Amino acid sequence: MVRSSLLERLAAPLAAGLIRHDLPGLPDDRVAATVRFVQRRLSGLPSIIRFGVTVISGGLGAVARGRFAQPVIATIARRPLPLVGEFVRLVRSLSYAYVWETWPETAADGGQR
Repeated sequence: MVRSSLLERLAAPLAAGLIRHDLPGLPDDRVAATVRFVQRRLSGLPSIIRFGVTVISGGLGAVARGRFAQPVIATIARRPLPLVGEFVRLVRSLSYAYVWETWPETAADGGQR
């Protein structure tokens, strides 16, 4: 069994929510693969940056629980909040690069062309 780091566990639901928000047509298996890619890349960040991303993920994760998850994710996806916006930009850049590198036929909404 492979143990995931705290950052991977905190970032996964937020990354999945952002990916689903931005690419609603992306199939669930591709969302899961993209989240795993984002988790691997976040785990490889230099220590001080990884610490900051972990703190931001923990704070966002605490706010985005249960029925508040989608409204919080939609809000942070639309508004460039300080530091939180950097987390969103990081996850988006990793996600978009992975999706269109891995499945170049993907439409703008994440669906199949």
